Amino acid sequence: MYVNTYVLSVPEHKKDAYVRLATIFADVAKDFGALEIFENWELEVPDGEHTDYRKAVKAEPGEKIVLSWVIWPDRDTGARAHKGMFADQRLAAFGELPFDSKRMIVGGFEPILAYRQAKD
Repeated sequence: MYVNTYVLSVPEHKKDAYVRLATIFADVAKDFGALEIFENWELEVPDGEHTDYRKAVKAEPGEKIVLSWVIWPDRDTGARAHKGMFADQRLAAFGELPFDSKRMIVGGFEPILAYRQAKD
């Protein structure tokens, strides 16, 4: 398993545009082999004394933090997907992004612990 993560800030008034983009991204990622996709909109993100999400992405007033991740079966699938996804016309057709991509943090991770509570 391999996990790509994203932390970014989105102007609050562009939430709907971001959700539209995230939905397209999820459809494309699934077509390229993603197992799970999570998009999370800020509800509680405290300001830290030394560091925090806002400082990390240089969030501006009126912006909300988005924390996202995509789970791939393995690193190779994730790498191949990223090369193909950003050339995919569905993403290209979206147009201008509803956030400043220069302030987005991206990473790839190998899970070392996973827990999911079983449903009754």
